Amino acid sequence: MALTRAEIQKKSDAKRGVRSKGYKLPNDIIDLISELSDKTEKSQSKIIEEAILMLNNSLEK
Repeated sequence: MALTRAEIQKKSDAKRGVRSKGYKLPNDIIDLISELSDKTEKSQSKIIEEAILMLNNSLEK
């Protein structure tokens, strides 16, 4: 039995340990994420991931 595209994506996400999460952010923050992504050539999700880790590290000090 062939898997649907959604089933394939779900299996891939589970294997990589990722899941989708949606947030509403101010337009200027969304624009900034996009600009940082372009400047660094990193994905927008990577920009957000690194920002969260930086905040967490600063709070642990």
